[in-house]
Amino acid sequence: MSKEYLGEFEELVLTMVGILQEEAYGNAIVNEIKDRLGRDSNLSAVHVTLYRLEDKGFVKSSMGGATNTRGGRRKRIFSITNAGLAMLKSMKEAKVELWKLIPQLKIVGV
Repeated sequence: MSKEYLGEFEELVLTMVGILQEEAYGNAIVNEIKDRLGRDSNLSAVHVTLYRLEDKGFVKSSMGGATNTRGGRRKRIFSITNAGLAMLKSMKEAKVELWKLIPQLKIVGV
């Protein structure tokens, strides 16, 4: 695994950017976390995490078009980079290897 470390929330946000692709912006990520995991997250925390992931080179951002529903404001859209995808794959592989080390538990009474 890379020497770079991602925390659990960073990994979650990075995964959501990969899932949402061209729809990956702050509010959409918050909603996706809620819908898929039933977990509340703070928009500010998501934004801080996105900028941290961008600083690490795991996501990049660009400005989307202005919309009337947003009062003419533009969305900052995030996309996963090759380095971000490699990080997610590496983290998944490491977790799978750890899961393989858990002894099979016998379920009593079944």
